[in-house]
Amino acid sequence: MVHIISKRDGPRREDVAARRFIQSNRATIEGLADRLTGGRWREMRKPPAPPQPEASGRLWFTPPAAPQPARPYLRISPNGRVVVMDLASGRQLQFLGQIGGGRERRFVLALREHGFFDPLDEDLRAALADLDGMALPDEAAEDRLKESLSARLGLEAPGNPA
Repeated sequence: MVHIISKRDGPRREDVAARRFIQSNRATIEGLADRLTGGRWREMRKPPAPPQPEASGRLWFTPPAAPQPARPYLRISPNGRVVVMDLASGRQLQFLGQIGGGRERRFVLALREHGFFDPLDEDLRAALADLDGMALPDEAAEDRLKESLSARLGLEAPGNPA
């Protein structure tokens, strides 16, 4: 093996000129190659299509899973929304209200008088009316509110939704 040591690094001028010439005439070169091979050049460069499964004539139907019964539990989100959630699907079942911000945190029921678009129905409003405006100075008061709401609505234990 022979190693050529030169003062110059990188490609030679002739190699750069040859690459530039081939790149600038790529369409013409490929057209000639396709014509000389009778179209085989283009077919060889095209990737093969993935194999398609053969139809057996049968249609398979997978019925949807049986709907799970709702497992409601009370949740107070980090932004202060108080909602009843479904443990099975993770969907919100009922919006009860919001814990208002500021220095003096209070629970506000979702009523039209408080500016909520989708107010509580009359049964829930009557069951939770005395909690409207309840002060929540600390985490313990928030936990008591959660326990009280869960008890009045007949939901699972607040800290144990499983």
